[in-house]
Amino acid sequence: MDTASVTITTSKSLSAPCKRKNIKVNAINDGANMAKEVGVNGHGGIHVFDGVNVSCMNWKVNDVVNVFKYHWLPCISAIGLLFFMAVEYTLRMVPPSSPPFDLGFVATRPLHRVLTTHPEFNTLLAGLNTVFVGMQAAYILWTWLVEGRPRATISTLFMFTCRGTLGYVTQLPIPEGFLGSGVDFPVGNVSFFLFFSGHVAGSVIATLDMRRMQRWELAWTFDVLNVLQVVRLLGSRGHYTIDLAAGVGAGILFDSLAGKYEESKKKEAKIANGVTAKEALCS
Repeated sequence: MDTASVTITTSKSLSAPCKRKNIKVNAINDGANMAKEVGVNGHGGIHVFDGVNVSCMNWKVNDVVNVFKYHWLPCISAIGLLFFMAVEYTLRMVPPSSPPFDLGFVATRPLHRVLTTHPEFNTLLAGLNTVFVGMQAAYILWTWLVEGRPRATISTLFMFTCRGTLGYVTQLPIPEGFLGSGVDFPVGNVSFFLFFSGHVAGSVIATLDMRRMQRWELAWTFDVLNVLQVVRLLGSRGHYTIDLAAGVGAGILFDSLAGKYEESKKKEAKIANGVTAKEALCS
């Protein structure tokens, strides 16, 4: 066969409710001949190297402009990558004898001084924070026990299991200047894991569920309270900034994993009830 490529059409029949699909496959028989025909040097407009189409060699000026126009967030992230590579490779590392440097602690120094000199105010904020944690727990349990939607509860269980594992594996030192309170959650001045913040992660899980149910006002209220909670935890030195940031990511991650878990269980239930595997995957 002296042609450079052959187009093969295959048909794949799937049972209802899936539709019949036609799949076209281009099989390259001779990469060298194809490269010669289309022009490796650009005569054919397609750049091929050892039979592989090199995508970036086909970019035009408009393509590059559109990358910055429509994908500005990854472009900013690319700049951030270069910037923080320069920072990381030139930064003086904190010696073992010094406390960790935390920019959140620097930003909340005035609040920390107020809480240090007014312990009753620190106790008041700690008690209010505990009430907010109770609100999170009440909402998450309500979605499962009353509304019959277990996703938020499942994600919370996943999250706290992971938090307990990571918190035990790497036990961080208590931040210098930590201001504890007997009414802070967990109540009673007991020990706790620093990484990551279950306060923040639980709030994120709750607000994600609220947004799914279009409870916008309640979600925004929880978001504002979560920000105040973050400021209070930094001011009291109850968490490092990295603990709080990781808490946000953990809430999003485990909410997503709980959703995938629910989907997988629904498909398993359909298969168990006599639905074929193909139909379950297509539903």
